[in-house]
Amino acid sequence: MSPTGIEAVFLANREKLVRFLAARGAGDAAEDLVQDLWVKLSGRMDGPVANPLAYLYRAADMLMIDRYRSRRQAERREQDWAEGQGGPEPPAVERALVARQTAERIAATLTALGERPATVFRRARVEGVSQKRIAEELGISISTVESDLRLAAHAIAALKEQIG
Repeated sequence: MSPTGIEAVFLANREKLVRFLAARGAGDAAEDLVQDLWVKLSGRMDGPVANPLAYLYRAADMLMIDRYRSRRQAERREQDWAEGQGGPEPPAVERALVARQTAERIAATLTALGERPATVFRRARVEGVSQKRIAEELGISISTVESDLRLAAHAIAALKEQIG
């Protein structure tokens, strides 16, 4: 079954979207932003889009802006904590325990997906390796890397909802 609608437009223009984001300052993160764009779009197929290519470019641009804002807010938050302006902090032992338990649950969730999806997720999201390089290292296609990342993202999102 060949792709139709916005999926077909996305697949036909994927490389153009990567170049667009790279030119807008995403650099090596352009591949990951395009993957994130597809994950967001694939869950929200509301109906026909009048100009799907323009829609994809706008959505990619907004995703990049959101990521920039999020990073800037995180930097401000870290600076505030460093300057002692943050609120009361839970005890270090409690934070460490919660972090360790959460990490164990995430690791178990990834392990349940299988060795390749877990490896792809760790290489891309933890180690920061590009999707293209992961595909080359594992001898798989970029679309397989994207599929594994999508699978892992959905599994972790489900775990996040479960945790609360």
